[in-house]
Amino acid sequence: MAADVEIGAGKSGRRAYAFDDIGIVPSRRTRDPEEVSVAWQIDAYRFEMPLVVAPMDSVVSPATAIAVGRLGGLAVLDLEGLWTRYENPEPLLAEIASLDDVRATQRLQEIYAEPIKAELIGRRIAEVREAGVTVAARLSPQRTAQFHKTVIDAGVDLFVIRGTTVSAEHVSGRAEPLNLKQFIYDLDVPVIVGGCSTYTAALHLMRTGAAGVLVGFGGGSGHTTRTVMGVAVPMATAVADVAAARRDYLDESGGRYVHVIADGGMVNSGDIAKAFACGSDAVMVGSPFARSTEAPGRGYHWGSEAHHPDIPRGTRLDVGTIGTMQQILHGPSHVADGSMNLIGALRRAMATSGYTELKEFQRVQVVVAPRRAD
Repeated sequence: MAADVEIGAGKSGRRAYAFDDIGIVPSRRTRDPEEVSVAWQIDAYRFEMPLVVAPMDSVVSPATAIAVGRLGGLAVLDLEGLWTRYENPEPLLAEIASLDDVRATQRLQEIYAEPIKAELIGRRIAEVREAGVTVAARLSPQRTAQFHKTVIDAGVDLFVIRGTTVSAEHVSGRAEPLNLKQFIYDLDVPVIVGGCSTYTAALHLMRTGAAGVLVGFGGGSGHTTRTVMGVAVPMATAVADVAAARRDYLDESGGRYVHVIADGGMVNSGDIAKAFACGSDAVMVGSPFARSTEAPGRGYHWGSEAHHPDIPRGTRLDVGTIGTMQQILHGPSHVADGSMNLIGALRRAMATSGYTELKEFQRVQVVVAPRRAD
């Protein structure tokens, strides 16, 4: 464990690193990128790429969830988004894209004040299921108890409980908190839960029986959690810490493997490669796909934190449009900023380091190399 750095006479803190602060070290042996496998399997579900599209209305609609599934990945429907509040959210998505920056947050709060409808939850899940791809859907911890039966009855394959910060020991004097361990035990589907960013929090989430743990909070491109609440843990350190918890839980449980999924702080292909180098099994990304021509956000990007009714911790970003989802995932790329051909870049990073499997690539050597020192 790294030594603490003195902040002042009465406070010290551990030095932590973002993906920008580290670099992957190439090895003496290289591989052909075509011989590299980036396949990922969690529970009974296998994907041709280890990439999960984040549950954000600007990125995932039933149509884009189907498209990502057919391209070999997994997209997560946000069951607290516009698609479960409105019969036809397309006019509202168009309106959100037309708002000026001053008006955007307040109007988002107004639009998302519409109640969630259980019948729409079932219909959206059924729409994706009928296309023959793996169905993943997200609820926040606050809504899980209310709607989980509807989600399971609709035939979801992977249940995602995702919040800014999720703990296994939430304490509340106002309401009975969600008992994650009992809840996951009672379900017949694998559950992915998060976010968390520390070894201890991750270990507790793993002990609930989760199939996967999301790493990160406040680190996404549209999040302002650090500004609003002062809460932030740089992602390279967070992923490495949670990967250590996975290793120790594997021993503690007698061989039960929990997947580590980096969630946030990755805006280009280099960040994605570094997430795996720090120990991720998969990554959850949003903003790279918000730039696709198929994205519901029409070149704008926002998450659920942006429309919180009391304390918004996110903003609507103008990310523009650069190409199709196929180009963003598999190329060809016509830009040199790492925003396209994400999977091709990951393959090349692995090949340059001499690895052909993602599990092996987690062992690659990294160095502290701040971007300014390039």
